[in-house]
Amino acid sequence: MGKRRRVPERRRTAPAVIGAVIAVVAGGAGFGAYTLFGGGAAEGRSAGVHKTVKTGPLTADEVRGTATRFLTAWQQGRPAEAAAATSDATAATALLTGFAEDARLTDVTLTQGAPSGTEVPFSVKATVAYEGLRKPLSYDSALTVVRRASDGAPVVDWHASVVHPELRDGDTLVTGEAGTPPVKALDRNGDELTVAKYPSLGTVLDGLRDKYGKTAGGRAGVELRVVRGAESKKAKLSDKTLLELSQGTPGTVRTTLDPALQAAAEDQVNRRKRASVVVLRVSTGEILAVANSGHGFNTAFLGSLAPGSTMKIVTATMLFEKGLVTPDAQHPCPKTYDLAGWTFHNDGNSEIKKGTFRQSFGASCNNAFIDFAPKLSNSDLTKEAQEVYGLGMNDWAIGVPSFDGSVPVQSGAQMGASLIGQGGVRMNPLNMASVAATVQAGTFRQPYLVSPDVDHRSLAQAARTMSAKTRAQLKDVMRYTVQYGTAAKAMAGVGGDVGAKTGSAEVDGQEKPNGWFTAYRDDLAAAAVVQAGGHGGDTAGPIVAALLKAGG
Repeated sequence: MGKRRRVPERRRTAPAVIGAVIAVVAGGAGFGAYTLFGGGAAEGRSAGVHKTVKTGPLTADEVRGTATRFLTAWQQGRPAEAAAATSDATAATALLTGFAEDARLTDVTLTQGAPSGTEVPFSVKATVAYEGLRKPLSYDSALTVVRRASDGAPVVDWHASVVHPELRDGDTLVTGEAGTPPVKALDRNGDELTVAKYPSLGTVLDGLRDKYGKTAGGRAGVELRVVRGAESKKAKLSDKTLLELSQGTPGTVRTTLDPALQAAAEDQVNRRKRASVVVLRVSTGEILAVANSGHGFNTAFLGSLAPGSTMKIVTATMLFEKGLVTPDAQHPCPKTYDLAGWTFHNDGNSEIKKGTFRQSFGASCNNAFIDFAPKLSNSDLTKEAQEVYGLGMNDWAIGVPSFDGSVPVQSGAQMGASLIGQGGVRMNPLNMASVAATVQAGTFRQPYLVSPDVDHRSLAQAARTMSAKTRAQLKDVMRYTVQYGTAAKAMAGVGGDVGAKTGSAEVDGQEKPNGWFTAYRDDLAAAAVVQAGGHGGDTAGPIVAALLKAGG
């Protein structure tokens, strides 16, 4: 090692030496502000000094010291200094400056908690002040310390969520007169829907305000809110109110939600982790319930997940329409099937040597579907999904942000994978509930949460309707699945005109597949997914069955 560079004296008092780190303690809320030398960002700036990149696990002192340095500067109103202790000084400076100037937050007190590895929790207390209005604000957050790639110095791994857990990168905090008046969302009976009563509806209520706030007859108040940036808007996230300083006058928006079914849906998803469900009225497309066990993202409407074998409903529709198979046709399902260099397997390496297509559908046997791939064009499944089921057209207008599925044109093995709901196919419970409803109705009716009569918007239309013969064949195989197939256990005791399909979608790096289930009963249709839950019949199935019973 070369000679150590002399550090010029900058303070009158002698600093305390802690190991190889020189620490200067600054006052204010009990935080210590640490200036790092030797292995930090200052080293190597002088000409001729060799720059050493420090590696290895972070020490407890590095984690604690970096967090303290960042939080102290932030609390004392020095955003540039705080940002210098992060991995992205530019983004951090902008957001921390806006914390005071745009969000109007004063009297900030940050209390650091005990580190857990490289993560440091902390609490925030502040006052939101705007034109004579003042309200206290408090919340918890956390930061993570990492080594900077350029020199190995410990820094705060910068993300907007460090400032507030509701923020995504690119979002900002703003206090002022709300651009959009509040809305009072009502259920189908005219009673108010609140997050306190229905925790899953937070994102739905945000979306209703974004869509109808300016036209529902309300008056805006003053509030602290999250204003979404470009990336959040791509994810169809709505602005979010964090604190009201003065209440506006809400307008009213009536939804199609059924209070009893919504309460039942909330109860069902709260019994499981990462569960989402949607219930529809078949004859109209009205959304009667929507619930997610994780309340931060509306997977039920906005999720983009491989639907697994529930997609076989769409595939079977195509096969029946093309006359390639009938429910009674003898159609074996081999253990493996080779297609374009891929070898496809059935669940548990099962096989059906001598059986009908109905039995393969009921058992959800993959290769009975994939072996039709050589007889299909690359675009056949995409056309079927769009033209009959209204999927993937990007024009559903349900009243709040939603994703209407994607079935891209693919070739070779990927096309084969799409036939069983893998490959590039992406859906959510709203989409798959609509698929079941379309089978039961015989025609696609776009789901909606707010009646089109409210704002005179146009609903999506499918290009064509399946034939009566195809519908009868689909109802045949879906009824068989309820009676004797993979849906039998979950649907036991569900009477009426019923049909169902299970699904399990493999996800790279995930120990258990996502469990899917979609079904109809008389004038109700529902679909659910339990992410990383396992087989759909065991995980998502009981959710759907319970709601079909509750609505009957």
